[in-house]
Amino acid sequence: MKSLNRFADPVYCLMRLIVGLMFACHGGQLVLGMFGGMPGSNNAFTQTGGWIQLIGGFLIAFGLFTRLSAFICSGEMAVAYFMIHVANAATPMAKFFPIANKGELAVFYCWVFFFMVFYGPGRWSIDALLCKRKGAAPASAA
Repeated sequence: MKSLNRFADPVYCLMRLIVGLMFACHGGQLVLGMFGGMPGSNNAFTQTGGWIQLIGGFLIAFGLFTRLSAFICSGEMAVAYFMIHVANAATPMAKFFPIANKGELAVFYCWVFFFMVFYGPGRWSIDALLCKRKGAAPASAA
């Protein structure tokens, strides 16, 4: 199975790209009314969340300020889960199970972004390109 290790960076980059773009699509629904829009998305709380999703999703997808963006997006999804899904659960038992209160996507995004905070942007990202340029300048001058 060690032969699969060589694909870890490109696969992580694809995961970051796909998850980030999907998250940005949810923001596009809330803020721009794209993809059918979301009913009742005109209050300030929802609009703020939508902008976090839209901008944070693009930043994560392309690997720019990845750790900070992922931290903010993870926190936003935790808040969304507890303030929206758990608070609006139909039964007391539904408060404990994300599948029952329709919060499984919020939990998924929360934990994937939390993982990204610790894993970082990966080798194939704008952050990595910027670090190479900063690190290469002093080395060539020496």
